[in-house]
Amino acid sequence: MNDSQVRIIVIAGYLVVLLLVGFAASLFGRGTRRDYLLASHSVGPVLLLLCLFGTTMTAFAMVGSSGEAYKRGIGIYGLMASSSGILHSLCVFLIGTRLWKFGKQYGYTTQIQFFQDRLDSRLVGWVLFPVLVGLIIPYLLIGVIGAGLSIQGMTGGAFPDWDLFNSPRPSLDGGVPPWMGTLAVCLVVLAYVFLGGMRGTTWANAAQTLLFMVLGIVAFYMLAMTIGKGGDLLSSLQNTMSKVDKELLTREKFSRFSFMSYLLIPLSLGMFPHLFQHWLTARSAKSFRLSIILHPFFIMLVWVPCIYIGVWGTAVDLPQAVRDNPNLVLTTLVKRELTPMVAGLLTAGILAAIMSSLDSQILCVGTMFAGDLVGGTAAGKRLTDRQQMGVARVFVVLVMGATWVISLALIENSSVFGLAIWCFTGFSGLFPLVFAALYWRRLTAAGALSAVLTMAASWGYLFYKSGWGAVQDYNCRLIAFGNPIDLEPVVVVFVATTVSMVLTSLITKTPDSQRLARFFPA
Repeated sequence: MNDSQVRIIVIAGYLVVLLLVGFAASLFGRGTRRDYLLASHSVGPVLLLLCLFGTTMTAFAMVGSSGEAYKRGIGIYGLMASSSGILHSLCVFLIGTRLWKFGKQYGYTTQIQFFQDRLDSRLVGWVLFPVLVGLIIPYLLIGVIGAGLSIQGMTGGAFPDWDLFNSPRPSLDGGVPPWMGTLAVCLVVLAYVFLGGMRGTTWANAAQTLLFMVLGIVAFYMLAMTIGKGGDLLSSLQNTMSKVDKELLTREKFSRFSFMSYLLIPLSLGMFPHLFQHWLTARSAKSFRLSIILHPFFIMLVWVPCIYIGVWGTAVDLPQAVRDNPNLVLTTLVKRELTPMVAGLLTAGILAAIMSSLDSQILCVGTMFAGDLVGGTAAGKRLTDRQQMGVARVFVVLVMGATWVISLALIENSSVFGLAIWCFTGFSGLFPLVFAALYWRRLTAAGALSAVLTMAASWGYLFYKSGWGAVQDYNCRLIAFGNPIDLEPVVVVFVATTVSMVLTSLITKTPDSQRLARFFPA
């Protein structure tokens, strides 16, 4: 048995464990729709912290951040992680706690139900649904692509004589091909979501969060010692960093205005529909305290190791396959420098970060389709809870299947980090809508519709101008006082959505006072 085959066995064992978690969760289910979708509002502070954090840390945080750091340096941490630590906690405090309160009070199971009730308009939900699904699919793609690349990179050489496992890149020959690795991950996620619903997703997320946090720190320590070859950690770090190009240790590769533009990206968390569903699982408002306090610290524990590992990749001689596709940096270093068993476990940690987001996202998509679209029709209202869950599962399979097919076309040439930024740009553009719905009495249904349509139009146009994401580091250039200013697309989308929403709300009829009293009591 060669080293790569050992790693395959470890990865396969991890996937089997996840299936067992889903089966165990199904034994504790109560058989009701609310239990399947919201775990009967029974999640305490520790589980809620692990689930919320695990759901936000996908391939973007591990595979994407290390790959981007390999190209652009440690400034990536300041670009995303430091601001995310603060703004994510702020979103949980300002958005999550209030949505939990209204969800518990009025029985919501999805984000769309909140907006429909708050604005007294079913049309808002019908327009918002395809936009949210359209943004979730790129989010799913981030995870699926990251999983496929991680498995292939870690298993290269496992079966060199198998023609099925041959790759255009020699260093990856004999590894599990992306189509097979991504398919295995999709099927496992579907299985434990089907079996355990939100309870299974919560249990799996908690276990996966602990796994990838611990293993990320282990990878950081072991790689520092093997690459730096010092007598202790500090000496090894000094030796390793001395080999890195000084340009990668500064913010020189980032323009000031582009860097500041990224402050809006973390606000995307406030509009993630899968996080809304996780918020509703909380046992009480006090359950949020731990998440608000510890989220920034957890982000540091995950991002710091991945950023530094990506930068260290520039100090060693990596194969051409990695230079062509920096998403492979993390798995290549782990595979080359560590023992097969440890490398297999660390790959399981990477998959844990990826799958802890995939499960929540597909459960949320199915819930919205069955409850908000089908359930809102005359025929849908006659469906039993079991039939609605069946409809949700069918839709989930269709979405996951479409995601898998699209991922095969993008996996060789797409940047996980870049694709994630475009996805987050769309959700950040919708943040003014959820903030206004919670804190601005004057918001109208017309204003909300205007916001959603403006976001979709501006995001779609800029995405098209970027060559559908093919142009790396695409930005919008403004000329102010004769000087060029580079802004990230998120700024344009955010401002356009806000202006459209405010102006339209101000020129349309004031919302009904009785409706407002439900959300803004005197």
